[in-house]
Amino acid sequence: MTNPYNLIFGKEPVQLIPRNVQKNEVINSFLSEPCEQQIYMITGIRGCGKTVFMTEIAKEIGNEKDWIVVELNTLRDMLTDLAAALGSENNLAKMFKSASINLSLFGIGLEVKDSVPISSIQVALEKMLESLKKHNKKVLICVDEVTVTEQMKIFAGTFQIFIRKELPIFLLMTGLYENINGLQNEKSLTFLYRAPKIELKPLNTGSIAENYKKIFALDFDTSNKMAALTKGYSFAFQVLGHFTFKEDGDYKKALSEYKHYLEDYVYEKIVSEMSSGDRKLAYGVAKSKNGKAKEIKELTAMSDNEYCVYRDRLVKRGILDGSEHGYVRFTLPMFDEYIIRITNY
Repeated sequence: MTNPYNLIFGKEPVQLIPRNVQKNEVINSFLSEPCEQQIYMITGIRGCGKTVFMTEIAKEIGNEKDWIVVELNTLRDMLTDLAAALGSENNLAKMFKSASINLSLFGIGLEVKDSVPISSIQVALEKMLESLKKHNKKVLICVDEVTVTEQMKIFAGTFQIFIRKELPIFLLMTGLYENINGLQNEKSLTFLYRAPKIELKPLNTGSIAENYKKIFALDFDTSNKMAALTKGYSFAFQVLGHFTFKEDGDYKKALSEYKHYLEDYVYEKIVSEMSSGDRKLAYGVAKSKNGKAKEIKELTAMSDNEYCVYRDRLVKRGILDGSEHGYVRFTLPMFDEYIIRITNY
């Protein structure tokens, strides 16, 4: 049997714990008549399953009649790439030609005789979307790992215009909290503050336990212990499963590889993106006995205001769980051990 657990970021794994409630919220909102939303932003910590979640939605939407799904890269000319993707489909190309939409100036190859070439990519896309609307077709744009590039800002501003003109275009974006927040803070893109966010929380550990129990033929107590080791962290679910499979179902033998893989491929990157204040608070959380705020402030010599600032930052980034009043805990398994080992205070 091939290892059913996947270590590649973004690739849809064979073993998957679905997030049906959140997935159905997005799909039903897009498919409703009239549509309830035309944009959703998916956010969460690295490795929480944002890309896989978006891929699931894109697949289901793509199977719907008259829906076209296009993936765009924020480092490229997103508007031209969108026009090229739409113009490259034979059925759509015929439709655009019959509407006398000449895109020859953009090197797309959609040339129409006796029709003046369109010189503005925004105007070209507007005409293309108007043509699609007449034929009851809709376009879903997927953008993975949003960053605040000039191309992304131009695309988002143009998308807002298309929405205002009631064109059939929808947007699904994934991104880390800081990148989504940075895009929202652009003065010309304040409409994004009103766009709904789907924050991917930890997976249900009961569902993880059931998965491990089935795949490895474990008893209930052992599968629950395995699931607890993941804390519901999506990537940890895959990593522990992968190395347990390599050890013929013995998760205890897999623990060393599991821990080192998380540290090398996720935790090192997460910590590198933290400020000195973030790391200081994280160290206090790791050293505290039970995550009580009072104890953490004593360990770090942080004032109330300083503690609150960094606590809120780490909660928003998905590193800390602050749902219990007066307490904070790491959302990532074995992250406390890593923080203590690499931090000197």
